[in-house]
Amino acid sequence: MVGFQLWVNLPARLKMTKPRYQGILSNQIPEVTREDGVKIRVIAGKVDGVRGAISEIFADPAYLDVSIPAKGSFSHPVEKEHTAFAYVFEGRGFFGTDENAQQSSVSQPGLVVLGDGDYIRAGAANEPVRFLLISGKPLNEPIARYGPFVMNTQEEIQQALKDLKNGTFVRN
Repeated sequence: MVGFQLWVNLPARLKMTKPRYQGILSNQIPEVTREDGVKIRVIAGKVDGVRGAISEIFADPAYLDVSIPAKGSFSHPVEKEHTAFAYVFEGRGFFGTDENAQQSSVSQPGLVVLGDGDYIRAGAANEPVRFLLISGKPLNEPIARYGPFVMNTQEEIQQALKDLKNGTFVRN
């Protein structure tokens, strides 16, 4: 059994809104199988005209579960100005942002933060690779964190802890 959680940081103006959770079952995730054997489970975002099961997230993310067979390759457009990373959890892959860029080799478990580019390119050598490809709009705001809290300042963290203790943490 493999499971992942993706928590999306919200901009300062939305931080204290009511939390929202979208749980999905494996059979609710649409899958695209390309002619070359690449399989893409579309959790959020869009691939080859197929929309993911999760929607209405502020960061407008793509959240893909990609399986590339041995010696196969995969490319996917990335929204302009979005930040992207890949988390390899099976096998070993090669990752870059265009055909001329240097590629990073990443083995399981491993993470690669991808640079600027219009496309993500990934490939497998002699063994298959499976990874999560995540991209989304950056907030360009300061980040302060403590335990499960992510705010913009340490003062906001302290206020959140105080509100939690007093039972006034969630605001609408």
